[in-house]
Amino acid sequence: MRRIRCGLPRRTPHFFMRIAAVISIALLTSLASGECLSIEQTKNKTGSRACVSAKVLKVVSGRGAHFLDFCDDYNKCPFTVVVFDRDLRDVGDVRQLEGKNIEIHGNIVQYEGRSEIVLRDSAQLKGASPKLPPVPKSYDAERRGNFSATAKSSKTASTKKPKHPKRGPRDTVDPGTVD
Repeated sequence: MRRIRCGLPRRTPHFFMRIAAVISIALLTSLASGECLSIEQTKNKTGSRACVSAKVLKVVSGRGAHFLDFCDDYNKCPFTVVVFDRDLRDVGDVRQLEGKNIEIHGNIVQYEGRSEIVLRDSAQLKGASPKLPPVPKSYDAERRGNFSATAKSSKTASTKKPKHPKRGPRDTVDPGTVD
Protein backbone atom coordinates (compact mmCIF):
# COMPACT_ATOMS: atom_id res chain seq x y z
CA MET A 1 0.00 0.00 0.00
CA ARG A 2 1.29 3.36 -0.94
CA ARG A 3 1.03 6.29 1.46
CA ILE A 4 -0.28 9.55 -0.01
CA ARG A 5 1.45 12.73 1.12
CA CYS A 6 -0.47 15.96 1.48
CA GLY A 7 2.36 18.06 0.15
CA LEU A 8 3.51 19.16 3.61
CA PRO A 9 7.03 18.28 4.65
CA ARG A 10 7.41 15.99 7.60
CA ARG A 11 8.04 17.97 10.82
CA THR A 12 10.26 16.63 13.55
CA PRO A 13 9.71 17.23 17.25
CA HIS A 14 12.87 19.39 17.27
CA PHE A 15 11.28 21.77 14.78
CA PHE A 16 8.24 22.31 17.04
CA MET A 17 10.46 22.78 20.10
CA ARG A 18 12.40 25.49 18.28
CA ILE A 19 9.19 27.27 17.29
CA ALA A 20 7.91 27.09 20.89
CA ALA A 21 11.22 28.51 22.19
CA VAL A 22 11.13 31.44 19.75
CA ILE A 23 7.51 32.23 20.63
CA SER A 24 8.28 32.04 24.38
CA ILE A 25 11.23 34.41 24.06
CA ALA A 26 9.16 36.85 22.00
CA LEU A 27 6.33 36.83 24.56
CA LEU A 28 8.67 37.31 27.51
CA THR A 29 10.47 40.16 25.76
CA SER A 30 7.22 41.93 24.92
CA LEU A 31 5.94 41.54 28.48
CA ALA A 32 9.17 42.87 29.97
CA SER A 33 9.27 45.88 27.65
CA GLY A 34 5.59 46.64 28.30
CA GLU A 35 6.19 47.63 31.91
CA CYS A 36 6.57 51.31 32.67
CA LEU A 37 9.13 52.77 35.05
CA SER A 38 8.34 54.93 38.04
CA ILE A 39 9.91 58.40 38.16
CA GLU A 40 12.46 57.13 40.71
CA GLN A 41 13.62 54.36 38.36
CA THR A 42 14.54 56.76 35.54
CA LYS A 43 17.82 57.97 37.03
CA ASN A 44 19.89 55.00 35.81
CA LYS A 45 18.12 54.72 32.45
CA THR A 46 19.79 57.70 30.72
CA GLY A 47 20.12 57.14 26.98
CA SER A 48 17.53 54.39 26.80
CA ARG A 49 14.04 54.43 25.38
CA ALA A 50 11.50 53.70 28.07
CA CYS A 51 7.97 54.13 29.30
CA VAL A 52 7.43 56.18 32.46
CA SER A 53 4.15 56.08 34.34
CA ALA A 54 3.20 58.75 36.88
CA LYS A 55 0.57 61.29 37.93
CA VAL A 56 1.00 64.84 36.61
CA LEU A 57 0.65 67.15 39.61
CA LYS A 58 1.24 70.44 37.78
CA VAL A 59 1.75 71.78 34.28
CA VAL A 60 4.12 74.73 34.45
CA SER A 61 4.84 77.17 31.66
CA GLY A 62 8.45 78.32 31.32
CA ARG A 63 10.36 80.31 28.73
CA GLY A 64 9.57 78.52 25.49
CA ALA A 65 8.27 75.30 27.03
CA HIS A 66 5.76 73.58 29.27
CA PHE A 67 6.88 71.22 32.02
CA LEU A 68 4.91 68.32 33.43
CA ASP A 69 5.74 68.10 37.14
CA PHE A 70 5.31 64.85 39.04
CA CYS A 71 6.41 66.14 42.48
CA ASP A 72 5.25 68.99 44.70
CA ASP A 73 8.75 70.52 44.59
CA TYR A 74 10.23 70.18 41.11
CA ASN A 75 13.72 70.95 42.49
CA LYS A 76 13.65 67.64 44.40
CA CYS A 77 11.93 65.62 41.67
CA PRO A 78 14.07 63.03 39.82
CA PHE A 79 12.07 63.27 36.57
CA THR A 80 10.21 65.76 34.41
CA VAL A 81 8.67 65.99 30.96
CA VAL A 82 9.34 69.01 28.77
CA VAL A 83 7.19 70.10 25.81
CA PHE A 84 8.70 72.87 23.72
CA ASP A 85 6.24 75.44 22.45
CA ARG A 86 7.14 74.58 18.84
CA ASP A 87 5.83 71.03 19.48
CA LEU A 88 2.48 71.99 21.02
CA ARG A 89 0.75 71.70 17.65
CA ASP A 90 1.80 68.01 17.43
CA VAL A 91 1.20 67.23 21.10
CA GLY A 92 -1.98 69.10 21.97
CA ASP A 93 -3.08 71.09 24.99
CA VAL A 94 -0.82 69.61 27.68
CA ARG A 95 -2.57 71.68 30.35
CA GLN A 96 -5.33 69.04 30.19
CA LEU A 97 -2.94 66.45 31.70
CA GLU A 98 -2.81 68.12 35.11
CA GLY A 99 -4.10 65.70 37.76
CA LYS A 100 -4.07 62.70 35.40
CA ASN A 101 -2.00 59.52 35.38
CA ILE A 102 -0.03 59.24 32.16
CA GLU A 103 2.32 56.85 30.41
CA ILE A 104 4.95 58.61 28.35
CA HIS A 105 7.30 56.85 25.95
CA GLY A 106 10.58 58.31 24.79
CA ASN A 107 14.32 58.62 25.22
CA ILE A 108 15.41 59.45 28.74
CA VAL A 109 18.03 62.19 28.88
CA GLN A 110 19.77 63.94 31.76
CA TYR A 111 19.42 67.71 32.10
CA GLU A 112 20.70 69.62 35.11
CA GLY A 113 20.84 66.54 37.30
CA ARG A 114 17.42 65.09 36.56
CA SER A 115 15.98 62.68 34.06
CA GLU A 116 13.54 63.93 31.48
CA ILE A 117 11.71 62.97 28.34
CA VAL A 118 11.03 65.51 25.64
CA LEU A 119 7.41 65.16 24.50
CA ARG A 120 7.29 65.97 20.77
CA ASP A 121 4.22 64.08 19.58
CA SER A 122 0.92 62.94 21.09
CA ALA A 123 1.78 59.36 20.03
CA GLN A 124 4.28 59.30 22.93
CA LEU A 125 1.36 59.39 25.38
CA LYS A 126 -0.21 55.99 25.99
CA GLY A 127 -2.38 54.27 28.51
CA ALA A 128 -5.30 55.85 30.28
CA SER A 129 -4.27 59.43 29.44
CA PRO A 130 -6.88 61.07 27.26
CA LYS A 131 -6.35 62.16 23.70
CA LEU A 132 -5.37 65.78 24.06
CA PRO A 133 -7.40 68.46 22.31
CA PRO A 134 -5.42 70.76 20.04
CA VAL A 135 -3.99 73.94 21.46
CA PRO A 136 -6.44 76.81 20.80
CA LYS A 137 -5.47 78.84 17.72
CA SER A 138 -5.41 81.99 19.80
CA TYR A 139 -2.93 80.48 22.29
CA ASP A 140 0.17 82.68 22.43
CA ALA A 141 3.03 80.48 23.58
CA GLU A 142 5.39 83.44 23.79
CA ARG A 143 3.15 85.04 26.41
CA ARG A 144 3.09 81.81 28.46
CA GLY A 145 -0.53 80.81 28.26
CA ASN A 146 -2.18 84.14 27.65
CA PHE A 147 -4.61 84.23 24.79
CA SER A 148 -4.20 86.90 22.17
CA ALA A 149 -5.88 87.69 18.90
CA THR A 150 -2.44 88.68 17.61
CA ALA A 151 -0.73 85.39 18.36
CA LYS A 152 2.01 84.56 15.86
CA SER A 153 1.30 81.66 13.58
CA SER A 154 3.66 78.70 13.59
CA LYS A 155 4.65 79.54 9.99
CA THR A 156 6.20 82.84 11.05
CA ALA A 157 7.96 81.40 14.08
CA SER A 158 11.69 80.90 13.91
CA THR A 159 12.85 77.41 12.98
CA LYS A 160 16.02 77.81 15.04
CA LYS A 161 16.06 75.30 17.88
CA PRO A 162 15.89 77.21 21.18
CA LYS A 163 18.08 76.37 24.13
CA HIS A 164 16.52 74.37 26.90
CA PRO A 165 14.45 76.89 28.89
CA LYS A 166 15.28 77.79 32.46
CA ARG A 167 12.57 77.74 35.08
CA GLY A 168 12.16 80.67 37.37
CA PRO A 169 10.07 81.14 40.51
CA ARG A 170 7.40 83.04 38.55
CA ASP A 171 7.01 80.37 35.86
CA THR A 172 3.60 79.08 36.83
CA VAL A 173 0.31 78.85 35.02
CA ASP A 174 -2.15 81.49 36.16
CA PRO A 175 -5.51 79.67 36.54
CA GLY A 176 -7.28 82.76 35.25
CA THR A 177 -5.59 82.46 31.86
CA VAL A 178 -6.50 78.82 31.16
CA ASP A 179 -9.71 77.99 29.33
